[in-house]
Amino acid sequence: MPTASANPASSGDLPLLLWLSPAFPVGSYAYSHGLEWAVEAGDIHDAATLTGWLDDLLHSGAARSDAVLFACAFRATQANDWRRLGETSELAVALCGSDERRLEATAQGGAFLTAMRAAWSRPAFGRWPLDAAEPIAYCVAVAFAAAAHELKLETSLPAFTLGFFANLVSAAIRLGAIGQTDGQRILAHMTPAVRRRVLPLMEATLDDLGSCAIRSEIGAMKHETQYSRLFRS
Repeated sequence: MPTASANPASSGDLPLLLWLSPAFPVGSYAYSHGLEWAVEAGDIHDAATLTGWLDDLLHSGAARSDAVLFACAFRATQANDWRRLGETSELAVALCGSDERRLEATAQGGAFLTAMRAAWSRPAFGRWPLDAAEPIAYCVAVAFAAAAHELKLETSLPAFTLGFFANLVSAAIRLGAIGQTDGQRILAHMTPAVRRRVLPLMEATLDDLGSCAIRSEIGAMKHETQYSRLFRS
């Protein structure tokens, strides 16, 4: 079978389009990040309320925290600082505030790393600091792979964050809260907002972590006992 052995620089940033697409086998379609509960509770019921919810996640919620963790993991990989990468990964998992958030982060992270090792392996993959049985957060796994493939942080970080929002918009469409055209309008709104918010975080450290998107965290916990569910989170 063919393997990705060519110089990654020859592909530019094209691998990101594949890794962050719905076709990549991480199961992102199964998770709503608590959005399903927010729709049932009435917090999200149209394009305006969904946009406000996503803006909050970007400004002060999990999207911002994941961006900080992504940047830290990317730079640690670039520096071959495997101890720091391991610490970042462990912290990313520890910061998951509920069982379903932990499942969402680690199931996708583990699936992503498995697929990367099978089809997109690089020499740095042999230096991964954690045992195969250790959980890994999705944001750390993608950052590690992007740095190992010598991609640019200023491209990888906003692409990852926008992919997170694309998945939530897809979930909202499947839940019937918005239509497909509204979904594209929201993503068009989020694209420059993502760049504006996350690019300054490229030099962020773990000391910059923090969030206060309380309603989103409540939604993640409430979803665990929600009676009727389409999603795993």
